[in-house]
Amino acid sequence: MTAESAALPVGATAQQVATHDAELDQLFGVDSPLGNAVGGFRPRKSQTEMAKAIANAIVNQNTLIAEAGTGTGKTFAYLVPSLLWGGKVIISTGTKNLQDQLFLRDIPTVRKALGAPVSVALLKGRANYVCHFHLERTLQNGRLTSRDDVGYLREISRFMKTTGSGDKAELSKVPETALVWNLVTSTRDTCMGAECQYYQDCFVMKARKEAQQADVVVVNHHLFFADVALKDTGVAELLPSANTIIFDEAHQLPETATLFFGDTISTSNVLELCRDVLAEGLSHARDGADWASVVSKVERAARDLRLTFPQDIVRLAVNQIAPSSPFFPALETLKDEMDGMIAVLQKQAERAETIEQCRVRGIEIATRLEAWNKPKGDVIIGQESVLWVEAFSSSLQLHQTPLSIAPIFNKQREGVPRTWIFTSATLAVKNDFNHYTAQMGLWDEAAQSWPSPFDYDSQGLLYVPTGLPQPNSLDYTDAVIDAALPVIEAAGGGAFLLCTTIRAVNRSAERLREEFERRKLPFPLMVQGEAGRTELLDRFRAAGNAVLIGSQSFWEGVDVRGDALSLVIIDKLPFSPPDDPVLAARIEALERKGMNGFMHHQLPAAIINLKQGAGRLIRDETDRGVLMICDPRLIAKPYGKRIWQSLPPFKRTRELDAVRTFFASTVDAVGDAE
Repeated sequence: MTAESAALPVGATAQQVATHDAELDQLFGVDSPLGNAVGGFRPRKSQTEMAKAIANAIVNQNTLIAEAGTGTGKTFAYLVPSLLWGGKVIISTGTKNLQDQLFLRDIPTVRKALGAPVSVALLKGRANYVCHFHLERTLQNGRLTSRDDVGYLREISRFMKTTGSGDKAELSKVPETALVWNLVTSTRDTCMGAECQYYQDCFVMKARKEAQQADVVVVNHHLFFADVALKDTGVAELLPSANTIIFDEAHQLPETATLFFGDTISTSNVLELCRDVLAEGLSHARDGADWASVVSKVERAARDLRLTFPQDIVRLAVNQIAPSSPFFPALETLKDEMDGMIAVLQKQAERAETIEQCRVRGIEIATRLEAWNKPKGDVIIGQESVLWVEAFSSSLQLHQTPLSIAPIFNKQREGVPRTWIFTSATLAVKNDFNHYTAQMGLWDEAAQSWPSPFDYDSQGLLYVPTGLPQPNSLDYTDAVIDAALPVIEAAGGGAFLLCTTIRAVNRSAERLREEFERRKLPFPLMVQGEAGRTELLDRFRAAGNAVLIGSQSFWEGVDVRGDALSLVIIDKLPFSPPDDPVLAARIEALERKGMNGFMHHQLPAAIINLKQGAGRLIRDETDRGVLMICDPRLIAKPYGKRIWQSLPPFKRTRELDAVRTFFASTVDAVGDAE
């Protein structure tokens, strides 16, 4: 890194831009420091061009929307210029796994290759760090419900004696989904803050302090937007000093931001508070109230509210709930009982800090429940937000969701000039970024696309089978399996079956188990839900000829290279369910403006999602495979052409024999290579 390049001013001159362009040419070229540091590195024109565009945005403090086809190497394309010229950089990724990959592997590699003297910190949400106070309290009161939890707690206690970060990702012996984590981590509501006796040793505070002092901070989208909404993750303290903000997997932002700019309150929140009120009341003010009676009234009201919807799964906008529904009086009862519990906590709050904390949490829950204090049966769908309920088997969630995050997100971007980079493999529909820019409020910002370096024409085949029924047919999933079986056999396994619903996952698994057994096919079957995602993928890679069935979580962020994956089957075009209350409200709002809800929202969203699923197939220059899309609408509907033209430019066929020939030629090519 040259002294001149490290200090490029905002609004760089043409000569300075030419200087850093030349430096990037050198860094991404043959026999470059980067090439020597990265095994299998190949110079790629699209990667270098993307790095130059990002460098230009950085030195001019501009916004850039950057779509980079699979294999472009977008991670290095944004890391190199941001480590050289980005100043204080915040990089936000789609998941905690990607965060760890950037922090542990990608950034150290680039930093070492560049000799860049930058410090790097990893910042996660507080639920990822063990809390000294809550661990001690759990060890003391022993409210554990299973033998596993007792063993896990012992492991966590040992871990605390040796860890420097307190990050639960470092403790592989305790599953990330273990319920005991809820008892040994803090939430915004249960953190004692500066009052805590362990404040000086707190891992959350330590992580935030390191992030304050670092040149590069790696966060994830959930953390970033939780902070913007709640000011609770440490990002708010970082933002004022940040020169460059990079969102990787930026296609996920509209959904993530919607989640956090809205509000959700659930009966589970109420029951958790009741659990803590009972424990703290009995510990510190046993004589102050009949705590069991106080708490049981609220618990009963919360459970009664859930029972106003007898079905297991319900999603309804509030105006779809009948005015005569017991939901409305049950909600009022819950508010009244909450008020009664808060009044008791008020009288006892001075007896213990933890009781005062329960009182504050109670007031916050009651305040959020008041958002639902509307005249019965009113239509509460405005331009701004939609109120809706979602029932699960044991809880009910009350949501308030904004119809557009654009105005809220734009407000966050106002103020101090800085660089904003939004990058992903899937942001555009046939090189048209309008859907994404409208969602994010980035209307007048620069957008560029760099194609994948892969030779899709020779590496892949798009197969749409003939004779399938309409996707809403009762026997549709069975028809998909019937069409897929000969293709799975021709491929020799090594297949993903990506479904749009959990029901389809379960039915497909049932059918394939029967068929593999009946036909004596030697393909291991792996099904989402039977193990964690990481474990399933490890087993899939190791098997080499497995078939994995998954829904949304396997459509993106999954990288399987080589022969282990040579067939991706997609059961249906991934349109959002039509009964989604938020989608219905958004379409209504678009149509009030004279736009077409399907063409302007549902179709582009489905195409971007489909591009993610299709992107699982070809991950390397040597990969070959078939993308099988079973949905007949791809051919029969006028919009089908727009969809397949947005996919990688595979050769296309509707003939099963062409698929068999493709796989046979793949086997021949491998044999020749050997």
